Amino acid sequence: MDQIEVIVVDQSGKTAGVVARIRRMVHDGALREGDPLPSTRALAAELGVARGTVVAAYDQLDGEGWIRTRHGAVARVVASAGAFSGGVGIGNLLPATDPRAPAAASAAASASASAAARTIDCRPGVPAVTAIAQRDWRAAWRAAADAPLRNAVADPLGTVDLRAQVVAQLGLSRGFAPSVDRVLLTAGTSEALSLVTEALRVHLGRAPVFAVEDPGYRTGQRAVLSAGGTVVGIPLDDDGMDLDALTAAPPVDVVLVTPTHQYPLGSVMPVARRQRLLAWAAATGTLVVEDDYDSEFRHRGSPVPALAALDADGVVLHVGGFSKTLDPRLRCSYVVLPGAAGVPVGAGSVAGVADAVLAARRARGAVVAEPVQVALAHLLRTGALRRHLGRVRRDYTHRRARIAARLDGVAGLEARALTGGLHAVVVWSGPATGHEVAARMAGAGVLVSTLEEYGMAPGSTPAGVVLGYGAVTVPELDRALDALVAAVAALERA
Repeated sequence: MDQIEVIVVDQSGKTAGVVARIRRMVHDGALREGDPLPSTRALAAELGVARGTVVAAYDQLDGEGWIRTRHGAVARVVASAGAFSGGVGIGNLLPATDPRAPAAASAAASASASAAARTIDCRPGVPAVTAIAQRDWRAAWRAAADAPLRNAVADPLGTVDLRAQVVAQLGLSRGFAPSVDRVLLTAGTSEALSLVTEALRVHLGRAPVFAVEDPGYRTGQRAVLSAGGTVVGIPLDDDGMDLDALTAAPPVDVVLVTPTHQYPLGSVMPVARRQRLLAWAAATGTLVVEDDYDSEFRHRGSPVPALAALDADGVVLHVGGFSKTLDPRLRCSYVVLPGAAGVPVGAGSVAGVADAVLAARRARGAVVAEPVQVALAHLLRTGALRRHLGRVRRDYTHRRARIAARLDGVAGLEARALTGGLHAVVVWSGPATGHEVAARMAGAGVLVSTLEEYGMAPGSTPAGVVLGYGAVTVPELDRALDALVAAVAALERA
């Protein structure tokens, strides 16, 4: 009897048996990155189980990042014990007594040494870029190539087609659907913040003052500073920016927040606090910039609408983009200008800001290549992006659960920021600093960011690390978590 079959009948769950065997074969190197797996029908016949059992097993392995399944295509291994060549077929799903097993074992040993030498980059900010269906990706770029050539300068605001698709997407996923004339494109979030700063500097005739979260998005803060603005750090509590501290601070022109998933600590600003922030902003004429960087990925609880969806006074400038949903190298984000429903662009309690941002965009010119815009519009219009998000959302939820399970019960360690997004924050109670732990992990071949890097005021963050899990496989994540636990334990013993 085949070893897979033995495992299947010995376990209460047949799907679990198939999953366990394939995981072990990948871990041991018998199955390698890029290797095809048998069709679900063929493997089910080989094992004598229902095809649905194998379908469920493949689906789970896909979600965990071991294999990649695509409709109409062969399932392939994407996680590997090491990078080495050689193919496998259905015969490799045979027991270890198969004549080919010794060669596989030897290859696995080599693979293990190779894996140890590879660096795993768990610094936050990179999603599962390669997870998109290749058919959809290629179709989008074919659409861009097929677009008619024009003797014209690109619209600085972006193509009407992509902006309209963004509006439709916001209506479906973020709870508000602005008019197309309120949407403009930028080359990433940093360029959006730089653009807003420049616009306000001209509009106000002085350097605009931004209240920012501390700890917070330091790259965005640097963009504000480089464009001539100033920043004031506002501390956080368990619900995000501390509004008592904000209202007690000297007057500011802009409040920059990440209310749906605070970066990096991961808190979600409750509705009551959002409403209080909006009321205060309307009363004081303060612009609120909402950085909605990874709201598509909610792993626990109901989806949280955008802050802009609650804005009845036209005080919120919403920033979103495709860096976390597709690929940061596309360098394409969008700004939704302030404006309540039925209120003309540029009106409201922050009157003039929208016109100033539009003027700054036109002055800078177009920054996102038109073929990129055509490709993105195609992905949105055809539903390809929505399908992609459904797949990777499942993958990220599996990885989030993996982190929680691995660190649960480890004395002194606590995983945070796991309700959504693509990263986790891990803190500890011992004396080790984040820099010490990160350095020791780097020595073990795992790169992470330290929580201290995100703080402005000394002591504004506890000792901790920020671990991105969007672009790593489950085996790589397991290795990173082992390195983290080992690093903290070693430093506590020192």
